Amino acid sequence: MPSTSKYDPTFTNNVLNAIGPKTPDRARFVLSSLIKHVHDFAREVELTTDEWMAGVQFLNAVGQISDSKRNEGQRISDVIGLESLVDEIANKLALETDEIPTSSSILGPFWSPNAPFRKNGESIIHELPQNGQVTLMHGTVSDLITKKPIANAVFDIWQASANGKYDFQDPENQSDNNLRGKFRTDENGKYFFYCLHPTAYSLPTDGPAFTLLNLLDRHPMRPAHIHLMISHDSYKPVTTQIFPKDDPYLQTDTVFAVKPDLVVDFKPLKGDPKASLELEYDVRLAPRDIAPASAHL
Repeated sequence: MPSTSKYDPTFTNNVLNAIGPKTPDRARFVLSSLIKHVHDFAREVELTTDEWMAGVQFLNAVGQISDSKRNEGQRISDVIGLESLVDEIANKLALETDEIPTSSSILGPFWSPNAPFRKNGESIIHELPQNGQVTLMHGTVSDLITKKPIANAVFDIWQASANGKYDFQDPENQSDNNLRGKFRTDENGKYFFYCLHPTAYSLPTDGPAFTLLNLLDRHPMRPAHIHLMISHDSYKPVTTQIFPKDDPYLQTDTVFAVKPDLVVDFKPLKGDPKASLELEYDVRLAPRDIAPASAHL
C-alpha cells in the first residue's frame, strides 16, 4: 500500500474547514465523512488523472441515461451492494426476544405508488405471457410478539413479467399496473391472490451499470423474485423480496438482495382451474412501539 505521509497533511482539513456555519448538523457529519473517505481513497490508490476523469465521465453517463423510467444511479448503488447495506442498517432490529420479523430487502427502482387496490382472490395478471405459470399466493400477516393475526394490513406486490420486464418498461406487451396490486388482509390476517411464478432476468446491458459489471467480471443476472411491501399503521412496515428456492442465481444475485428466510417453495397446485402453482408465505411484523434491547441497557 502506498504511503500517504508524502502528501500535504493539511489539505483535507482545509477542505473540511471550508464548510460554512449554516450547514445542518447531519449534513455536516455525513459530507465531512464522505470527503475524508474520498480523499483517503485517492491517496491510498494514488488515483491518476486519467482514472479520476474516467470516474467523472462515468458519473456523467449515469445521469445522462437516467430518466423518469430509468434510475441508473440506484442501479449502480445496487450492483456495488450499497442499497442492500443501507437496507440492513435501516432495518437492524435488536429486540428483547428471540423472535425475528420478516427480513427486509431492497426496494429496487420499479415500485409504483399508483398500484391499484384489488380484492382478495383477484389476479394481478392483466396479460398472461405465453410461458407464464399462474400461482395462487396466500398467507397470514401476524404480530411478531403476540402471534395474533393483523387485520387490514396492506400487502403491496409487484413483479416482472416472464420476459423480465416491468409494466412501464414494456408498454408494447403490458398495460399499466400489470403484475401490480395492493390487497388488505381480512379479519383473520389472511391475504390471497393470483400472480406469476417469477422469472430470472438480466439488468439492462446498455448503460454504465453493465459497463461496471463487465469491469468487475460479474454477470448482470438477478434471481427470479417477487417484490413485497407490507404495512399497517400500528406496525413497522417491511419492504422485501422473495425468491424461488431452485433459482440458479440465488448465490450470485448481482444486487446482493437474497437472504435465507426470503427463499420460498412454489408447489404444484391441483383443483384450481386458475393456477398450476401455489405459494404460501406468512409475514411477521414488529409493533411500532416495541423497544429495542439497547433502549434498556
